[in-house]
Amino acid sequence: MTGGIAPDARRAQLAAIEESGWGQPFRLVQPRNAAFWVYLFGVVVGAVNMLRFFGRGAGFYTPALAGGVLLFGLYLVPWLLLLRWNNRYTAQPAGLLATGFVWGGVAATFWIALPANTALLELWTKIGGTAFAAGWSAGLTAPINEEWAKALGLVLLIGLAPRLVRGAYDGFIIGAFIGLGFQVFEDVLYTYNAATQAFGVDQVGSTLHILLVRGAAGIVSHALFSAIFCAGMMWVVSRVPGERNVPRGVLTMLVAMVFHFTWDDMSGLVGYGLLALVLPFVLAAVELVVLFYVRRRAARQERAWIRSMLAPEAEAGVLDPALLDAVTGLRRERKVYRRRVHSRRAARRLIRAAGALAREIAHAGGQETRRVNRARVELLRQRQAAGPA
Repeated sequence: MTGGIAPDARRAQLAAIEESGWGQPFRLVQPRNAAFWVYLFGVVVGAVNMLRFFGRGAGFYTPALAGGVLLFGLYLVPWLLLLRWNNRYTAQPAGLLATGFVWGGVAATFWIALPANTALLELWTKIGGTAFAAGWSAGLTAPINEEWAKALGLVLLIGLAPRLVRGAYDGFIIGAFIGLGFQVFEDVLYTYNAATQAFGVDQVGSTLHILLVRGAAGIVSHALFSAIFCAGMMWVVSRVPGERNVPRGVLTMLVAMVFHFTWDDMSGLVGYGLLALVLPFVLAAVELVVLFYVRRRAARQERAWIRSMLAPEAEAGVLDPALLDAVTGLRRERKVYRRRVHSRRAARRLIRAAGALAREIAHAGGQETRRVNRARVELLRQRQAAGPA
């Protein structure tokens, strides 16, 4: 299929493959890489701290601990499906995302955040007194310790996979997985703490209560904070040509920290009146709007890369311009394409098949392989089955 491709389109395709790093393998164990040893040290120390923390009362509080692990494990499933759907452009390998998740859940939570938060919370009590600490210490502590603890995982992944972690959308997706790991492990920690504070009374009931409260709040919690923060960090350090924007990156990181602050110090900001009931929903709406804006902005380069990868296939007639717009566009373009083919299911299959072709082209480095040809044939078959658009 490469013979009749225009030289400019071919060069753009190869440049997109090189710049995106899509298709590069991820390898965690790298004995000659300092980032690997820092990662390993953080996870091992975090795991030891976690076992020590839970081990003190694991026997008596087994119902709460087991219930927390089970329920928040189930709670994790829809989150993983959602993030998998968002990891649909120049998709990151599952191994890299799992590595980020483990960092957020084990190292960031139990190696850095738990001891650092404990120390700083005591410090704020000494500085401002008990009343000041009750209203403000959480918001003055967590946004700093926790966001940077999670972001350290992104820094280590840049060191472990510099070809894969390059731009803002990489930071957005990886940050969401790191934040999700932190969120789930912290929720289990909250479940255990609730049981200990009630001296083991009604452990199942307290676990369900934490699931409802923390599960609902989790929509605008650590996964959101870290996705925004890490996208901002990648705008600061991006190695994608033309994407680096330090002011935008710093502002984005600060916004994530402000969101974290307002969530943790809601009572200090508004007290316990009617405003305290309304403001969380207002803040949640604002945070989701910002999240979608950051995601859309960060994905621009990813979408441009996929367009460059598929442009030669469009020139060869493998996919039409409308399908190219749909697979590289936003919800609006996909909606237009669904109307064009008169079938939501057929449009979804065609978009998925075009995305699979782009993935195989990237994995093959732009060369003709059996897998590329199979993906191309499958796309043509799907177009024929859908009929004229």
